[in-house]
Amino acid sequence: MRLERRTSVKWTLGAGAALAAVMTALAFAAGLILAAGVNPLVAYLEMLRGALGSRLAITEMLTRAVPLMLTGLAAAVAFRARLWNIGAEGQFYLGALAVAWAGHSLMSSLPSAIGIAALMVVGMAAGALLLSGPAYLRLRFNVDEVVTTLLMNFVVILFVGLMIEGPMRDPLAFGWPQSVPVDRNFRLPDLVQGTRLHAGFLIALAMAGIVWLIIARTVFGTEARAAGFNARAAEFAGVSLPRTIMGVALLSGGLAGLAGGIEVAGVTGGVTTTMSPGFGYAGIVVAMLAALHPAGVVAASVFVATVFVGADAMSRATGVPSFIADVIVALALLTMLVALLFSSYRIRR
Repeated sequence: MRLERRTSVKWTLGAGAALAAVMTALAFAAGLILAAGVNPLVAYLEMLRGALGSRLAITEMLTRAVPLMLTGLAAAVAFRARLWNIGAEGQFYLGALAVAWAGHSLMSSLPSAIGIAALMVVGMAAGALLLSGPAYLRLRFNVDEVVTTLLMNFVVILFVGLMIEGPMRDPLAFGWPQSVPVDRNFRLPDLVQGTRLHAGFLIALAMAGIVWLIIARTVFGTEARAAGFNARAAEFAGVSLPRTIMGVALLSGGLAGLAGGIEVAGVTGGVTTTMSPGFGYAGIVVAMLAALHPAGVVAASVFVATVFVGADAMSRATGVPSFIADVIVALALLTMLVALLFSSYRIRR
């Protein structure tokens, strides 16, 4: 028996593989729920009701999906070019900190629309700058970017803690470690009155479309995909690997930084060291569930957000710990890796 790579993979096969991976993960998690003494069907019904059962539940789920969508796009863009960006969490926090600082200190005289656009650019620039360092180290000294980007997460979060305990501390936060807030004129408008769903959702959807256009319809996207398939062959064909990898790093880091900026301008208003429950790491799972496709990232981010938001309601209704959400997402990643193997290869006798 041997594995033989398929000459082509239809999108229906890829979509079917992703669906099979999700269903398999839910089936495995059902065993754990059953071991806790709860009917898995009842638990999953409560999860769906908690994430999709009302207008408030749906808007909360979509609000949670926004940073997942952008960090998922960041991971998908980088992984396609075999740039292993594990630092989206740090890029998220640095983008958030830059937006909080600029939105409070620098742009009070700008009109609201221009100020919001400028803040989004600031967030993207901060994330892009952070990832450009590990990308340069890889290109110049062949330093493994998995290590550098992962370690930068901890450095950035410590830096954020330093800033919000020091020069950027909000004097009106009653001792709570929180940064100064973004000016109210530069907060993202609500999409649904009375909920937390904000215009960042539309920005995230637009970025998914832009990323798809870049990957599928531009020379840069073709060069990035070629570098991911076979770097030596791409270089032999005339692709500038340093220029391509650095461009991918700037785009990937910019998307993760934008996620942090949108979270500050749309949800939290300021920065705390606990504002992210792991959006940067969950973005890697989203990208893998989507098979690195921008359209799939949108669907995968909604699925992951549904699991996380619905798990809280399920826990209250059934007593199953909400940590089952982390188990489901982790299982979905593992089953998706197996599904990708069999969608890309066939077994030959």
